[in-house]
Amino acid sequence: MISSERRRGQRVPMDIFLNQYIADKPYRAMAGNMSETGLLLSRVKAPSAPLSGRERVIGLEFELPGTGETIWARGEICQQIQDSYFYNDRIRFTGMAKFHQRLLRDFCMESHNSHLQGLLEQIQYS
Repeated sequence: MISSERRRGQRVPMDIFLNQYIADKPYRAMAGNMSETGLLLSRVKAPSAPLSGRERVIGLEFELPGTGETIWARGEICQQIQDSYFYNDRIRFTGMAKFHQRLLRDFCMESHNSHLQGLLEQIQYS
């Protein structure tokens, strides 16, 4: 089976609240997972509406866990999936300060390595 996965890098599962700016209006959202190239956001469906073409470029503001740093980024909504209560937006980062890119890359690598180390320890003690 061929995977349709287009995101580079390892996804890090997380549950953090962040601000998503759409047409200069802030919306609270929750990140479900993140990689160094993008993230998955969930935001409440009502009263917000689906995005038009001009609103596909958004601003993001979030604190990267464990760093105390507020990350500001620009992103593009690549896919929007709706269910009864939420919009689930797949975001690709399109702009971010170099320092924040390095922080995010290091955070993702360390989280992934920590997860793999935990799996290895479980296997060794099984």
